[in-house]
Amino acid sequence: MPAAVLIVDDEKNILLTLSQSLQLAGYRTELASSGQVALDVVSARPVDAVLMDVKMPDMDGLTVLARLTELKPDLPVIMMSGHGTIDTAVKATQLGARDFLEKPLARDRLLVALRNALKHQAAMEELQELRAQLGRFDMVGGGPAMQRIFSLIQRAAPSEGRVLITGENGTGKELIARALHQNSKRKGGPFVKLNCAAVPHDLIESELFGHEKGAFTGAVSVRRGKFELAHEGTLFLDEIGDMPAAMQSKLLRVLQEGELERVGGAETLKVDVRVIAATNKNLEKEIAAGRFREDLYYRINVVQIHSPPLRERREDLPDLIDTFLREACAKNGRRPLALSPDALAVMSAYDYPGNVRELRNLVERLAILCEGPVVSRTDALELLPRGRPLPPMPEPTVGGDVPVAQPAPVVTTPAEPAPSNPGGWKPRVDQTFREQVEDAEREIIQRVLAHTHDNVTEAARILDLERGHFYKKMKALGLRRGQSDS
Repeated sequence: MPAAVLIVDDEKNILLTLSQSLQLAGYRTELASSGQVALDVVSARPVDAVLMDVKMPDMDGLTVLARLTELKPDLPVIMMSGHGTIDTAVKATQLGARDFLEKPLARDRLLVALRNALKHQAAMEELQELRAQLGRFDMVGGGPAMQRIFSLIQRAAPSEGRVLITGENGTGKELIARALHQNSKRKGGPFVKLNCAAVPHDLIESELFGHEKGAFTGAVSVRRGKFELAHEGTLFLDEIGDMPAAMQSKLLRVLQEGELERVGGAETLKVDVRVIAATNKNLEKEIAAGRFREDLYYRINVVQIHSPPLRERREDLPDLIDTFLREACAKNGRRPLALSPDALAVMSAYDYPGNVRELRNLVERLAILCEGPVVSRTDALELLPRGRPLPPMPEPTVGGDVPVAQPAPVVTTPAEPAPSNPGGWKPRVDQTFREQVEDAEREIIQRVLAHTHDNVTEAARILDLERGHFYKKMKALGLRRGQSDS
């Protein structure tokens, strides 16, 4: 079904003209001659976007925009005005408008603004769906390694047992700690974190236990430490393997007795805190080297959860890349990007020494710099650091989904294959590359749906696409489901 656009203007001729123009472009239209009528329409039935004038007699457009934002915060609104000023445009944007157009409206500019607003909204809806699919642990991954982590979190979270999370930098240790807290009996309490490696050794005691006024130079007032702030909640001690030896003994006492004194104070304070610790070091080796207390190790290591490096769970790379790419496009105001099979193969072959953190940053860079609607192998090669192993070119597949590629030997001549020109194909000069790709995808899906009599499940199977991905592709291309859903 075509997208429904609500047009709001107090001038009847403008309403009719804009309605006719949008209908010719394939949209359905609703008309409102005042701000109150617009609010009534939005409250009564669903619309996909609003095109609204600023100057109206009974209620100006900015007031209506503010109310629409409260009523339907996700509804894209485009403002228009024949007396537009920079101040008005800025205020409209601050109130949540997706775009601001000056009258008289140029038809092409209007259609571009409307298409961008609807595509941005579709991307945000898909992002929300992805976040919902992540489950209550807010982590991506369906492979065996992540399933083991989910199982451990599910069993350990409701308990009061202390947890030690191990793993390399960037593997998501803090996400595991947050999942433990959010699924525990303490989820209503605070989640407080301290990176032990980032605090100077002479200040870490004050950070943990707080200090009294005048306890040392610069202590101009009483300050509560992380333990007090985390009372009846969770304290996450990141990189605990870097904690100074003198501080380790003081931490051990607090864990044993549940009480502390602020630096420079004499009052003993009771604290009720569950401690979750994390480290990228091998604490058993640190104990053998005399750098970590063995008794503290046993105190914090009631349950141990290992967060594996990304190179050991490559099966999760497609989902991670897809999630991060959608997030990055939405965050940076870009249209959704598709990842070609050969680009996915290139990205799946890289080892990611910085793990998930590096992957997220690389994908955001890709979302910002990639010019086309489809990420190509060349785009991926330019993105990754030099000296990485490169995979062979994959066999072409209908629909674009391929299995995750395994690491391949280093290719000495990673030149792109020469483009072919089957059947003497000639480029369309009246369309951009992005529009031609979208038209081709739209035609393929329409043909397969016609062949299956609108059986979406069968169409997805023929194109070798996941059903959920097929739905998202249809939505992005402006196609609607048929009557058959079986």
